[in-house]
Amino acid sequence: QVRLVESGGGLVQPGGSLRLSCAASGNIFSIKNIDNMGWYRQAPGKQRELVAGITSGGTTNYADSVKGRFTISRDNAKITVHLQMNSLKPKDTAVYYCNAVLRSRDFWGQGTQVTVSS
Repeated sequence: QVRLVESGGGLVQPGGSLRLSCAASGNIFSIKNIDNMGWYRQAPGKQRELVAGITSGGTTNYADSVKGRFTISRDNAKITVHLQMNSLKPKDTAVYYCNAVLRSRDFWGQGTQVTVSS
């Protein structure tokens, strides 16, 4: 019903920036009704955790660990969500997953690796 494709991951030095993007595609009547969108991450040996979320109305929420450094934004016309990540730290290293919620059902992207290392 909904397909999510992420882009923008990679290797960056501590203190650097990356911008992740996620584009939704699928049945037009479905993707236009996507509710919340967000980014999760999963580091090796750890559970997947919410990084940032945004509602269809633009209300945002962030994990405490990224507040002030990451910014989530959404384009409802293009059905895309972005995550601007600044002042990256080694502990931000993880696979980042895009998430979309449609009628209480979760959809996930394939994930994009973010590695913060000198």
